[in-house]
This record gives sequence, structure tokens and C-alpha cells, in this order.
Amino acid sequence: MTTTTLAQTPLRNFHLDHGAQMVDFAGWEMPLKYQTSVREEHAQCRASGAIFDVSHMGRLSISGLHAKRLLERACSRRIGDMQDGQCRYSLMCNAQGGVKDDVIVMRIEADDYLVVVNASNRAKIVDHLKSLIAERSLNVKFEDRTEKTAMVALQGPRVMDLISGVSKEIPSLKRYRFAIKNLMIMKLFVSRTGYTGEDGVEVILPASAVGMAMKLLLKDVKMDEADALLRPAGLAARDSLRLEAGMPLYGHELGEEINALSCGVDFAISLDKSVEKDGETFVGQEALLKTREGGGPESKLVGIEIEGKRTARQGMPILVGGQASGTVTSGCLSPTLEKSIAMGFVSAQHAAEGAEVAIDTGKVQLGGRIVPLPFYKAPKK
Repeated sequence: MTTTTLAQTPLRNFHLDHGAQMVDFAGWEMPLKYQTSVREEHAQCRASGAIFDVSHMGRLSISGLHAKRLLERACSRRIGDMQDGQCRYSLMCNAQGGVKDDVIVMRIEADDYLVVVNASNRAKIVDHLKSLIAERSLNVKFEDRTEKTAMVALQGPRVMDLISGVSKEIPSLKRYRFAIKNLMIMKLFVSRTGYTGEDGVEVILPASAVGMAMKLLLKDVKMDEADALLRPAGLAARDSLRLEAGMPLYGHELGEEINALSCGVDFAISLDKSVEKDGETFVGQEALLKTREGGGPESKLVGIEIEGKRTARQGMPILVGGQASGTVTSGCLSPTLEKSIAMGFVSAQHAAEGAEVAIDTGKVQLGGRIVPLPFYKAPKK
């Protein structure tokens, strides 16, 4: 019997010290939850602040004469008009208009970018980018920096109070902007981004400096106290948080067989890219233009509120008028809203807000209705 060795993040000792339940996630040993419940971790993020290890996500450095051209070809969203210090959410598509991955592109300066990809797709995206470089004989320096760095997300309404004690600049950043900070011997990338629907930051730092950075960041934080400003949270809470915030997850709402125009992220698809204006069109653009010209995608991603407390699961059929119309992609009992919620794809003609639907669990049918996404928005300060 072959035993697979899981990759470990630089924060592994931190997780074990806080009683984490470790699991295999995309080949990485990651914390599913800690000694508290998933519901408590979720509530901690919504009420105050939570710290997530996201070091399993890929971090790819792309620089050189043709770096922008490579990213214009690979990314569905326009790259050329980005400014230094800006982050941009984008898709990477296949030739059929399906989604290879959703990514964050960070422009450090002209011809110098950092791209964050999903852990499960890292090898695939590395191969895809290298094939595009070879296909066009591009002058690009490409480096996979995932194992040389760590990535930590601090999310929640009180996070900026903590950050302001370390840096006055970071709390003034706009959403989807980042700053490069030198802290003692460490170079940190601090971006005002996240995957929870809350305010916060994501920090990329050298793997060797994680211990020192965590001590500096958490020196005044007493995580064992009832009203702790910040506590660790695992993958399970991260998933329920992103679902409440209506954010798609690869393998659920995004995938190679799912048309990119179905996924509710049209803002991240620049169908007007051209060789004349941008230097490249993106992979899959031709297929997506045909989809739009043909009246749009056959199905659309929708949010569903479900009657009662039972939970819909991925793969369950969505019925309209007793007939199958689509499939559930994600579902949970929302800790914040105290309602059962789900996302799923339904036929475009059945996707109107307010439409009545049913979820077929195999034993019973759960009544529900289509509602706008996101389910939850953080209160404005």
C-alpha cells in the first residue's frame, strides 16, 4: 500500500499548537477546524477577526519583456490597464470557454507580476502558462514561488484595528490594492483582498520568516480569551464564509466543463480584448463570443434560500415545476443568517429572482426560491 506524503505549510506548528484537526486538501496537510466548532470560527470572523493559512495556494512570479502579453493571453480580464500595486480577479479559460482556474493577478510594476492560483490547479496552470510561453516564443521569466513563501489571510471587521498597530499605510489601502512592506529582514506583500466577504488583508511573506512574523503580529493578541480580537479558523469555516458571500469555488461553481459566462463573474471577462488594442485575445474568447452571440449560456448560477434547516449538497438536482432544471453546486446552513442556503446552476429561462424551486435530496424535496447573490454583505462602517 502506497502512502502519499502531504505537503506541509510553514504554519504547520502553529496549527498543531492550537489543536487543529488536520486533513488532506489538494495534496496539502491543512487545518479543517480547531478546538472550537466550525460555527464558532465562522462567527469569530464575522464579529471580530480570524486568521487563515492559505499557503497552499500557488504563487507564480511572472516578469520580463513579454510578461503582460502572456497574461493578456492567459487571463479573461484586461491586464494592460492595471496600475502598480493593483490586484485584479480574473479567470483562465480553456479553448472551449470553460474555466481552468480563477486567479488574482498582482502588478508589482511594469513587466513584473505575481499570480495567485488555487492549490488544486497549480500544476495545471504552471503547465498552461509554460505552453503559452513556448507557443509564442515569449521572453518571460517564470518562477513558482509557492514553496518559498507563505500566505496568511486576516479577515474580519476588527482586523484593520490590529493592522494599524503595525502599519499606518495598510488600513488606507483601497480594496484590491497591495503594498510591499519591509519589516525587519522580511519583505511582505500585503493586499486588501480576501475570500470571506469581510474586510481584511492577505499577506505573502518568506517561508523562513513565518515564525518571526507571527510573533510580531500576534504579540498583543490573546487568542484564548473569550473576546479575542483574532483566532485561527480552518477550511470548513472559510467555505461557509465564502458561500454566504456568494463567491464561486473551483470544482463547484467553476470548472473546465462550465461555461465562464454561466458563473456570475462577467465583470472578470473582457470580451472586447483585441490584438490591436491589447496585443492578444485571451484563450477561450472566441468560444465565449459565440456563446454571447447565440443568446447567452444555457444555464446560470443562482442563489437559493431553502425552507427549513435541511442542507442541500453538491450534485442534488434542482427542480422547477417538478422537472429537473439544474444542479446544486454548494450548500450549507448559514451560521450568520440562520437559513439553509445554496448555489447552483439552473436553466437560463428558470433563473429569475423569486422563482420557486425544489431540491431533490433523494428522499424528500426541499422547497426554496431563487434570491440575489451574495446572501450576506458586511455592514459598511
